[in-house]
Amino acid sequence: MSGRILFTIDPYIPSNRVVVDLERAPRNPSGFVEYAADFYILKPVDLARGNRRLIYDVVNRGNKRILQFFNDAEHSNEPLKVEHAGNGFLMRRGYTIVWSGWQGDILPGDGRMTMRLPIAFENGRELKGVVRAEFIADEPGVLNFPLSGNYYTSSYETISLDTSLATFTYREYEDDRRKAIEPADWQFAKLDEDCKPVPSPTHCYLPSGFQPFWIYELIYTAKNPLVLGLGFTGVRDLVSFLLHEEVDDSGTPNPLKDVGIHLEKAYAWGRSQSGRFLREFVYRGFNEDAHGRRVFDAICPHVAGAGRVFLNYRFAQPGRFPRQHENHLYPSDQFPFAYAISKDPLSGKTDGILKRPKTDPLVIHTQTSSEYWQRRGSLVHTDALGNDLIHHEKVRIFLFASSQHMSDPNTGPRHGPHRHLSNPLNTTPLLRALLDALDDWATNDALPPHSRIPTRADENLIPGEVVKTRFPTIPGVSPPTEPNRLFLQDYGPDFDRGIISKEPPEEDRSKEYKVLVPQIDADGNEIPGIRTPHVEVPIATLTGWNFYPTGTAKKALYGVVGSYLPFARTAKERRCCKDARASVVERYKSKAHYVRLITIAAQRLVDQRLLLEEDAERYTELAMDETDLWALRSVKRRQ
Repeated sequence: MSGRILFTIDPYIPSNRVVVDLERAPRNPSGFVEYAADFYILKPVDLARGNRRLIYDVVNRGNKRILQFFNDAEHSNEPLKVEHAGNGFLMRRGYTIVWSGWQGDILPGDGRMTMRLPIAFENGRELKGVVRAEFIADEPGVLNFPLSGNYYTSSYETISLDTSLATFTYREYEDDRRKAIEPADWQFAKLDEDCKPVPSPTHCYLPSGFQPFWIYELIYTAKNPLVLGLGFTGVRDLVSFLLHEEVDDSGTPNPLKDVGIHLEKAYAWGRSQSGRFLREFVYRGFNEDAHGRRVFDAICPHVAGAGRVFLNYRFAQPGRFPRQHENHLYPSDQFPFAYAISKDPLSGKTDGILKRPKTDPLVIHTQTSSEYWQRRGSLVHTDALGNDLIHHEKVRIFLFASSQHMSDPNTGPRHGPHRHLSNPLNTTPLLRALLDALDDWATNDALPPHSRIPTRADENLIPGEVVKTRFPTIPGVSPPTEPNRLFLQDYGPDFDRGIISKEPPEEDRSKEYKVLVPQIDADGNEIPGIRTPHVEVPIATLTGWNFYPTGTAKKALYGVVGSYLPFARTAKERRCCKDARASVVERYKSKAHYVRLITIAAQRLVDQRLLLEEDAERYTELAMDETDLWALRSVKRRQ
């Protein structure tokens, strides 16, 4: 079922007052603020046959993702066909799946989940503020960008089309000196159907074109901010209603209640931006509803790194998040990073994400190698100086070793605007096993497997430069020397109240958070964390980092994409190309030998409760079907 939810919210209730600018939103005759969101529910036809568990998939930029990553299904925002159910895992477990819009600047289209939010005003007058937009073109010939940087997100309007009132600069690398673009050399404009510029308060037009992969930064005065923090209350109040209420204020029945049947638990999963949403949702206190009840019993932030979402701010841009090259100075990554309460020696603050024992959820936080290199993932379990933190009893953290931020379980390595093939390592089987463990934890108080992370204590959490010294010699490949660094940032005196007045922010280079990465083995694959069978029994080096292609910005890490660096087939081929890694034939006597080792590695994970038996069988079947894995026997005969 799907539709639109209409919300009314009292701006004076203490639990709502944390929403930035809520008091500046228009009111209805009853004094409440109104807003609306799309919703979508997949539930068992017979609720009695379900598991009485709701799992809320926090949509990513309006897109549904949970079926793709738990069911290995074809991605769809309208999951109505058999192929959208994939292997049926969530359905076989009996889950009710709920989605709703929470990101208020998402534009409709392609089935994206949206919200309708009020604009904040100051005593009836337009609110204004500084906004920084960043543009990076990934191909030549780009002349025009929406101020939001993409086609699916609305842009904040400039107060004036006069370019002399704004600052427009460009640079090749993040720490390069900014070079000014003269006001006469660009316009607030968009291209019409005839590719002619027409004035537009929400677009930037550069007639000379954007140099591919360079950073273009526009700082301007904008107006009419949305009250984006209502994305948090919308999720809170929807899930609370589905858990507890019989009917809504207009008398509409709760679709997830039947005679004698009701939900018992609510979990939430979100990947990347959506995982950051969950971390901020809990940190800001939204996991407690208006009656003091816990909303989500457990959450699973996936590939969120150490960040939280940039949402509950005036002129927020929740779609942006910092990497080494792209959007580096946006405020997604701010103390606290860890779940346990700790002291930050750089800012002097003491804080943690979990600080409300009565309503804090259980947490299984999962992240890949990419989060350690690009998303400051080590800070989830270390302090600012890189020291191991004491684990929080409600939290488990898992590194999926040698994997990248996103790998579609149905595709292999891909070419793209990056130097090396992307990393295809499939980690969705780990998500399935950990969800079962989470449910058992929340339901039966059965402790899940211990965290699997690199630590300073075991010497498997190290500076980036150490990885470079240990990385094997591979033709055409040079690893990065450092991950995405983080310094103490100053966005202005009212930042803690949700208002940014200093763009770009000032960085205090004397105060740096220590960002560390996982140790590697002789093949360049990561040692700590959960090593899937394809890392334990490798045919390639798999990394969480990649680079922009040779040319402009070639020294910069590319996005959150990893690399797939296959081994040579034979010893002769390896020696010919001067590859330090053993070849496939040198490692495995035959295809049967390879399959047997994959099977053993998979069963070991089953024994550790990190893999389901059904997925162990899938690994074996996949290994048997991998006839193009160097065609081992024929290769051996040709030696």
